[in-house]
Amino acid sequence: MKKIFTISVLSLMCVNMAHAATPWWEQPTICRLNPTDCYAGMGAGFDTEMWDADDKCWGMKLICPQALKPTGTEPTAVSRSDISRNIGISSDYDTDLIGVDGDCFGRRKTTADGSLASVNGNYVNVWCNGILDDADEVLEYGEITYGAQPTCTQLAENGYVAVQNGRCYGKYYDSARYFIECSPELRLIVLNGADYNTPTNGAPTTMDAAEKLFEQMYMVSKEHKEKYFTSK
Repeated sequence: MKKIFTISVLSLMCVNMAHAATPWWEQPTICRLNPTDCYAGMGAGFDTEMWDADDKCWGMKLICPQALKPTGTEPTAVSRSDISRNIGISSDYDTDLIGVDGDCFGRRKTTADGSLASVNGNYVNVWCNGILDDADEVLEYGEITYGAQPTCTQLAENGYVAVQNGRCYGKYYDSARYFIECSPELRLIVLNGADYNTPTNGAPTTMDAAEKLFEQMYMVSKEHKEKYFTSK
């Protein structure tokens, strides 16, 4: 029994001497932070030196201030757990997309090829540049307003109709050639360009001539409707 105890003490001394020769920070018993990266690739929009305490890994996404809820003034590091649960992030923004400035994540959600944008949880028209009197935000393909959307009458005052025009909404019609009627439903009336101050020479004098003229006018109107009211 005494012999076995002596061997055990010698073994313990050898182990302690071996550990004493190893710096403490390299000893196997030292507690270390997980060296694993949170994301496979971390370039622009990441802080690679931050420790994500929630997920026990290195690297955090910087979320753009406008994508935060409430909005902030600077990009903010947010844990992967909070991002996945949408905690502190506006539902109007996609945190998988790098922001417009390229230094943080969070770009306003769009659909319909960029012609609709998410505002307060609803999708609104992206208006072609120059249509809105006071745009709240400029996007890739146009502008949006956070408040009430322009009405047909308001648009018509400036010669516009709320139909899709490429990747934004709003087509212009020259008031000298077209009349925009909003009520009871939206209609585009093609004007024939007649000058009512001039004599009516050449006006139809028979029913057949009048019907022929109206048929021509109808065909012109139909062609313009098919041309201008078809979304591109």
